[in-house]
Amino acid sequence: MTVTLAALRGALGLSSTSRDERIGDAEAAVRALPELPAADVRAAFARLQADSLRPHLPGLRALLDDAQRALNHPQPEGSLARWLAGVTGGEVTVRASWGDVVAHAGHAPDGAELTEVPLAFERRPVGTLQLRADPGWADLAALIAELLRLARLQAAAAGAARRRVGERQFEALLAGDAAQLPPGEGFTVATLRLDGPPPRSARAREARTAQLDVLCSVGEGFFYRRGLTCLTAVRAQGDHDVSVWLWPAADPAGAAGLHEALLNATTAAFRLGVSRAHAGAAAAPDALREAAQALTLAPARGTATFTQPDPLRPLLDSPERAAHAADWQARLRAGDPDGKLAATLRAYLGHAGSLAALADDLNLHLNTLRYRLRRAEELLGGGLSDPAFVARVYLAFGP
Repeated sequence: MTVTLAALRGALGLSSTSRDERIGDAEAAVRALPELPAADVRAAFARLQADSLRPHLPGLRALLDDAQRALNHPQPEGSLARWLAGVTGGEVTVRASWGDVVAHAGHAPDGAELTEVPLAFERRPVGTLQLRADPGWADLAALIAELLRLARLQAAAAGAARRRVGERQFEALLAGDAAQLPPGEGFTVATLRLDGPPPRSARAREARTAQLDVLCSVGEGFFYRRGLTCLTAVRAQGDHDVSVWLWPAADPAGAAGLHEALLNATTAAFRLGVSRAHAGAAAAPDALREAAQALTLAPARGTATFTQPDPLRPLLDSPERAAHAADWQARLRAGDPDGKLAATLRAYLGHAGSLAALADDLNLHLNTLRYRLRRAEELLGGGLSDPAFVARVYLAFGP
C-alpha cells in the first residue's frame, strides 16, 4: 500500500514526472518534495495512502474489531497474545517491566524474524512485546503493541488500587492490628532506598516519591503474579523516603525474586534490605527496623538480609538516645536553618572513603564540604577527630 511520486505530484497540482518511484511514508514524501510546505505534502500523502487502502478498510476494521474484543477479555494480555500468534502464525511473548512473562502463545516458524516492541507510558516502561514470525508482520506487531500497552496500564491501575489498600493495611499492622496480616506462615519485610542525597526542592521530592511508588508497583506485581498478598508503601525513614514491602514468609525465594524484579525494572541505583521472617502483628515494627538496618549494609543495586541482632539496637531505641538526638539536632538547627549541615553530617557518618570521594558523592567542592564539617563542629562543640565526639554525633544524627 505505497504511494508513487507521480501520484503525489498530481495530488499537489504539480507537473507530471517520468520518475515513478514508490514512497513508503510521509517523511519520505517530505524529503522527495522539499520545495513544498511539509504539512501540505503530509496531508496529500495521507489522502493517497487512505485511498489506496479504501478497498481493504472493511477487512481491516473487522481485523481490528477482533483485536479489540481480545483487549476486553478478562485476561487481555493472554487473549491478545493468542490473537496475534494466530493471525501471524508465529510465537508471541509479553513481558512485564520487571521481566516476568505475563503471556505466551504460539510457536516460532523456521526462519522466523524477531520483532520486539517496548511498551511504555510517559517514558516509563510497562512491558515488552516480542513476536517471532515470518517477515512482514512488524507493523501489525506495533499496532497490537498499543492495545497491549493499554492492557498493561489496566493491570497497573488495578495494582495501584491494591497498593492504596495495602498502604492502609500496612500502617494498621504497624499499629498492632493482626487482622491485616496477609495469609501464610509469618511475614518478611524489605525496604528500598534510592542512592544519592535527599532531594531539597518540592518538585524533586515529588519526583523521588513517584519513582519509589513505581518501584513499589514492581514488587507488588511480582508477588501478585505468584498468588501472594503483598502490602507495600512509601514511608519516611530519616532524611530519605523508602519503598517498603511485606509478604508472606512462606515464599522462600521472595527476597531474591523481588531483587531480580527490581533490577529488571530500573537502571536507578538503589539498595535493598530484607528482614528475617517474623510472626505476629507485634513483630512488624521489629521487622521494619531489621530491614532498614540491613539496607545500610547492601551494596549499590544489591541486597542484604538481616542476620543477627545489633548490640547497639537497645541504645539506639532508648528514650535517652531520643532526648540526646533532639538536643543536638536543635543545637545544630540554630545555625543551620536549611538543614545542609545536618545532611552533610549524616552523609559523613555513612561514608567509609575519603573526604574527596564524599564531596564527589554530594556534588560539592571539597572546600565546601570541609567548611560544613568545621561549622558543624563549632555548633556542636567538638571535633570529628575525637572518637567520643563522633559517637555522640552518631547517636544524634545516625540511623
